[in-house]
Amino acid sequence: MTSELLGQALVEEATKKSGLIWVRGPAGPARALWHVWHDGAACLVGDGPGEQPLPALTAGADAEVTVRSKDKGGRLVSWTARVVEPAPGSPAWEAAVAELKGKRLNAPDGEAMTERWARECRVLRLEPTGARSPLPDGSLAQAPLPSPATTRQPAPAALPRLLLKRRGRGGGRP
Repeated sequence: MTSELLGQALVEEATKKSGLIWVRGPAGPARALWHVWHDGAACLVGDGPGEQPLPALTAGADAEVTVRSKDKGGRLVSWTARVVEPAPGSPAWEAAVAELKGKRLNAPDGEAMTERWARECRVLRLEPTGARSPLPDGSLAQAPLPSPATTRQPAPAALPRLLLKRRGRGGGRP
């Protein structure tokens, strides 16, 4: 009994403090997703324009959640969750959205985002089932998923000259 309570406390505290969780649905690779912890579950919003993808997460299915340390980035705990999708406008949906909207950064539509979430997105609750997975001994590193996003483009030809000019003006940082 005590180990169950300690396990629940570990899942809750680690998930609350972590900004990202890694979630693997019944099929496909794990994805890093932002979330909030509310009322005993990790709450997510996504699958709409401008929001994170929530692939392979279907209501009633199980998902594996891996939580990392906010300080060191290492895995702390892996737990099994039941995916629940509250109906838009229901008390559970409203409570989850109230928490999520406070943590959503750079929303394109500001206060109107909750109406957009009700129309175009999915709000999910990942409720712990009580089962925890043992942490693996080795690395789980994988190649990045295909994406249209880019991280590197050629530097403009004038950039080195602009950077050197800025440093030479005194008063700037070295």
